[in-house]
This record gives sequence, structure tokens and C-alpha cells, in this order.
Amino acid sequence: MIRHIVFWNLKEEADGRSKLENATLMKEKLEALVGKVEGLRKAEVGFNFTDGGYDLCLYSECDSKEALAVYQNHPEHVKVKEFVHKVILNRAVCDSEF
Repeated sequence: MIRHIVFWNLKEEADGRSKLENATLMKEKLEALVGKVEGLRKAEVGFNFTDGGYDLCLYSECDSKEALAVYQNHPEHVKVKEFVHKVILNRAVCDSEF
């Protein structure tokens, strides 16, 4: 199993919406990919509730490295990434195998 974890800081305003609106939309879009992308077992997005650090976190699980590659290039995920890149300032990612 592969764990794909991503952290983001969002712009205060982007794409005509506030940071909270964009974060909520990111959560909805990312979590909706489960069941659409074969091999993507889980996708959970959480909001940071402490000062400092990143605004948003994605925790996801894929069946394998190959499934992660399929997820990364899946047309539905590519659409989500296009939106995400409009509203974020920066990101950090960690992919690990368990």
C-alpha cells in the first residue's frame, strides 16, 4: 500500500473565492476521486486548526506505486490539480510504501 500525503498553503483569495471557500472546494473535489480512480482506496482532506504550518492536508492511500501513477495522471485528478494550482501558494508531498 502507498500513502500519498500532501500539505498546502492557500492564497487568501483566488479564483473569485476566499481561502476557506477554496479549501472546502479542494476537499470536496479530492475526496470525490475515490471510486472514480481505480486503485485509489482513500482520500481524506483536513483543515489545520492550529497556528502555523500548512492550511490543508490530504491523506490518501493507493494500492501500489503503479496505482499512484495512474491517480496522478487520471483525467479527473488532472482537472482537480488544475484548480488546486490556481489557489495554492505552496505545497509539500510525501509518498511512502507500507
